[in-house]
Amino acid sequence: MKKHWLLLLTLIGVLILGACSGGSTIPEGEEGSGSGSEPASEGAKEVIYASTSDAVGLSPTMTNDSVSSNVMTQIYENLFERNPETMELEPKLAESYENTDDLTWVIKLKEGITFQDGTPFNAEAVKYSFDKLRDPATGAPRASLLEPIDTVTAVDETTVEIKTKYPYGPLLAALSHSNAAIISPTADEKQDLMQNPVGTGPFKFVSWATGDQIVLEKNADYWDGEVALDKVTFRVVPETSTAISMLQTGEVNFLDALPPEQISRIEGLKNVEVAKQEGTPVYYLTFNHSKERNQDPAFRKAVAQAVDRDAFVEKLNGLGVRSDSVLGPKVFGYNESADNAGTAYDPEAAKKLVEENGFGDEPIKLLAANRDNFVLMAEIVQAQLTDAGFKVEIEMMEWATFLDTARAGEYDMTFLSWSNVTSDGSEMFYPNFHSDNVGNSNRAQYSDPEFDKLVEASRTTIDQDEREQYLNEANMYMLENDVAIVMYHGLVTSATDKSVKGLKVDPNGQWSLKDVTRE
Repeated sequence: MKKHWLLLLTLIGVLILGACSGGSTIPEGEEGSGSGSEPASEGAKEVIYASTSDAVGLSPTMTNDSVSSNVMTQIYENLFERNPETMELEPKLAESYENTDDLTWVIKLKEGITFQDGTPFNAEAVKYSFDKLRDPATGAPRASLLEPIDTVTAVDETTVEIKTKYPYGPLLAALSHSNAAIISPTADEKQDLMQNPVGTGPFKFVSWATGDQIVLEKNADYWDGEVALDKVTFRVVPETSTAISMLQTGEVNFLDALPPEQISRIEGLKNVEVAKQEGTPVYYLTFNHSKERNQDPAFRKAVAQAVDRDAFVEKLNGLGVRSDSVLGPKVFGYNESADNAGTAYDPEAAKKLVEENGFGDEPIKLLAANRDNFVLMAEIVQAQLTDAGFKVEIEMMEWATFLDTARAGEYDMTFLSWSNVTSDGSEMFYPNFHSDNVGNSNRAQYSDPEFDKLVEASRTTIDQDEREQYLNEANMYMLENDVAIVMYHGLVTSATDKSVKGLKVDPNGQWSLKDVTRE
């Protein structure tokens, strides 16, 4: 009889545990869904990351921002990835590839991999993911990544053939981009991946309390070795100062993109390790080129002459690199001759142009995201432009709203950034400044046939030396015409609790928690 009672109690305990498990999505706005991090079970290992902004969504197909990408990189994977040490492209979900001719790429896939919903990763899944991303009906923000592709064919379970419209040198770089990650076709057809994502990665989605936190748990069936962490929580902490205090007390364990004005405080925390390295991100001031005033070369010249970027970079406390070049040193196509090729700071010349042309008569709407470095840029540039005689009104917006507003061209001037995830110059210029992408990823609304030709030439050859030449010409063209004013090239930074081991941040600012442990 005693054994029967013990068995009954065990069964009841199992049922209670099953009912209390966190495997379902928390409805948006549900009471009690967003008050701090969910406690990990006893002995569980968790990393809590803090961001000033919430993700826009969790579908690689439908997003195009770094905040969302930080979450998605833990859930999804790509056919190829760039080695952060050698900066060479290497297979990830792919096993190998070959070019049978200049237009044909045959990619062999790794076998035995499944998505987090239990469905197989195979050539059909790759075809589905790529076809959806490049389908105009999808409206994918980064459809430009795969624009050169003509057809994707699933030859067999583990072989994909990609035919391009023209020789396309950056293809593997494009396939390494987080927005070209492979999604589960089954999941995509039955649910909204923006809210309920499914990939092949080391962590799988648990819940999202909008504006508060996103919770992931380890993928116990992950194909590439056991994952040490049990849980990852992405906390939204709008105030950076608050996030730093939470890092100090252990309420969060990881911050990145450290604000320059707080770096000395962070470095002074005894329980925290700070890492810095040269990276690929670039931050720049640009114009809404669809507006008549901004199409005047003299207006753009006056703005460029009025902005003292050296003074701004000094305020970054060593976390920014000063260069005129749109392409940074870690990006393919960079040439050091572009470092000083932009319009020089000349406040008196700027004042003269403003006065002679009446550029100060009409106010400038300067759009900025409400993130620390963007706020700092906006305030400093507003003061400098005002000194030159311009009238400048700052409009600050939350990250997701800012992205939509910039894409719609509802501004005069704005600050934009690009992580250069592929570390390839063509994948900086084409999505951000080519006329094909006006109204989408080309938030500058820039359209110039001469520039387009140079960018197209850099994409339509697999000769890498030729590509470098065209990219340098495109870079110089932008600088000569003051298309964008580079504020700085960012260092990649992180601050982690000393109990966090094994974290490596790539030069493009991305990171994976797959090999991270807590001690």
